[in-house]
Amino acid sequence: MPLRFLLSLLLILLPVQAMAQEEATEAEAAVAQIVDPYDRLTPRASVTALLAALGQGDYNRAAQYLDVPLDTPAQQARAATLAQRLRTLLDSGGTLVPFGTLSNDAAGRTDDALPLEQEQVGALPLGGEEVPILMVRGPAQEGGPELWRIGEDTVARLATTEAAEEVAEAPPPEEHTMLAGAPVGDWALLIGAALLLFGGLYLVARTILTLARRMIPEPQTSTAYRALNAALPPVSLLAAGAIFYVWAEELPASIVARQLLLRYTGVVALIALVWFGLRVVNAVSDLSIARMQRHERRQAISIVSLLRRVVKILLLAFVFIAVLDTFGIDVTTGIAALGIGGIALALGAQKTVENLVGSVTVIVDKPAQVGDFVKVGSVIGTVEDVGIRSTRIRTNDRTVVTIPNGDLSSQQIENYATRDRFLFNPVIGVEYSLPAAKVREAVDIVRQVLEEHPRIAEGPRARLNAFGASSLDIEVFSYIEVGDFAESLIHKEEILFSILDRFEAAGIGIAFPTRTVVFGNSLPVERPAPHAD
Repeated sequence: MPLRFLLSLLLILLPVQAMAQEEATEAEAAVAQIVDPYDRLTPRASVTALLAALGQGDYNRAAQYLDVPLDTPAQQARAATLAQRLRTLLDSGGTLVPFGTLSNDAAGRTDDALPLEQEQVGALPLGGEEVPILMVRGPAQEGGPELWRIGEDTVARLATTEAAEEVAEAPPPEEHTMLAGAPVGDWALLIGAALLLFGGLYLVARTILTLARRMIPEPQTSTAYRALNAALPPVSLLAAGAIFYVWAEELPASIVARQLLLRYTGVVALIALVWFGLRVVNAVSDLSIARMQRHERRQAISIVSLLRRVVKILLLAFVFIAVLDTFGIDVTTGIAALGIGGIALALGAQKTVENLVGSVTVIVDKPAQVGDFVKVGSVIGTVEDVGIRSTRIRTNDRTVVTIPNGDLSSQQIENYATRDRFLFNPVIGVEYSLPAAKVREAVDIVRQVLEEHPRIAEGPRARLNAFGASSLDIEVFSYIEVGDFAESLIHKEEILFSILDRFEAAGIGIAFPTRTVVFGNSLPVERPAPHAD
């Protein structure tokens, strides 16, 4: 059935996929024709390349990211001076928009209040106010591609006497020992502040948990303690990232060091957010499972376990994509490729898809729940887990058998846990040597024992059923009204002992297999008649 569905879907989507591939090919060909050696096609790429040039002290290259004429050597020298001035102002308290929020689209952001061809990427401290750093999209030359460069308004503010005075008050970066484009002291300041903040808040979280463990009675079963234990460690890490994000902007450190550490702080914040989500999912699911176990809602336990795995996979996929994007890896193309190739992947992984569909079938149809004692094919045991791909059954030999859900949903499942009563259907054989009256008494005894027992369902039957090979067979047909297998064995034993005690008191023997052996010399032998003389 899943294969038929996928084939139908493939026939529907093949034309759409072909059109999408054609459009993607045309778009890639158009982009391939646009080449910029300075990587200024998007705001994110332009800011990243500008920071790299400033970090290397290559102000001639950094000048390429300013919207100024560069035709003559004098113009180039002036642009390099403005680029150096931009670096100094950024180091002296200027800010840049975080890497993750910079647009990686050639058209820039369309949800801000700026014109479509403008993008604010930071701010400079000039004259006691924050002057926005505006990038403008436009062609660098006639017929060339549209590039993102720092606009004329910002460049004009950089060229003012006010900006020159601000720069004169700050020491040049070349006076310090440099590491990766920033002074070593700035790296030490920022990393030390980050470690102090992250470590301090984490210790505070652990201290609160320790105090809560001592103050809350039975903390392992307390909902409040579980919530604190799940939330505090990741929340402390997330709060430390947020505080450092604001604090780093105020520290007198190089823009190169600040921007790089803030970029990685964003990664830490993402990890903390997903860590928080995973711990919350675990805490909520554990509480739900404990509550459902108290109410014996075993099928709901399977659903909660499955949902927990799905949510965890989605959270991990989210953080993986977000981290790749933070490191500058374009995931849009990869996601599009996954979408286009998804059908082919599904066809290549039919068993996996079949198992996923089988998981849904097992959970919705409820043939077996966690904790049920079942028989699946030749496997007999207790269901321990119903997962996304397979179901695990603990056998009576204490081994674990894993059955793919696709196979499980197509097999005959005998669920012993759902029985409301147990069949009591023994055949009791009495001796052939008993007279008919004693046989009738034996049948009456069996019937009375059944009717008197409180756990035997109404209307039990006991009848002389057959002349067996070694006994006169009394067949019993009745039900023991209990749902637990172990308890049913106790009642079954009580009934059999009661029958045995009454048979002994009445002098009725239980038959056992017997055989009479007749030897040949014991048989009568016909002798020949004597011959007459």
